[in-house]
Amino acid sequence: KPAQTLSPFTENLGKVIQSFRNNYYEVQGELLSSVEDVDTYRCSVSIPGSKRSVIYRFHSREDTTAGWQASMYSGDNYNAAVKSYKETCRLVSKGKFNIQGNAAAGFSGKTEMPEGTLRFVSSAYKLTTKDPAYKHFYAEVELVNLTFDQWEVHLNLQNKKVDNEDEEEGE
Repeated sequence: KPAQTLSPFTENLGKVIQSFRNNYYEVQGELLSSVEDVDTYRCSVSIPGSKRSVIYRFHSREDTTAGWQASMYSGDNYNAAVKSYKETCRLVSKGKFNIQGNAAAGFSGKTEMPEGTLRFVSSAYKLTTKDPAYKHFYAEVELVNLTFDQWEVHLNLQNKKVDNEDEEEGE
């Protein structure tokens, strides 16, 4: 049986997901900025469709974690932003990713649909794997209205503990 061919989006996102295990150091590029408690680095793996991807490395007393973010859309067209948001949600929720050679893991969650009056909407997807390193690992897609006519779509990968365990279990 021939090996399944991964889409470039799934293949490259899988590389970033794998690098989470080592706090994204394998995909960390040059330092872009350093402000108080966070350094921003270019990510050496690009996700098809993204404008840029970065790693945020936090170094405060309380937080020494890192997070990854890809900018999937930035512009003044609300309909284009919604299209990008929905497509990014679809790609994340349908993707299958190999985690340390284990069986393919995927993301599960509910896609929240944007409504015209909302300035922000996000959908969170939990990685379904038995690997304990990824117990609280989420992909989050967000559509953000920064100013009156400026929209952005972000794809975030991060460890995220849910305050309410019922929220984590119930979708």
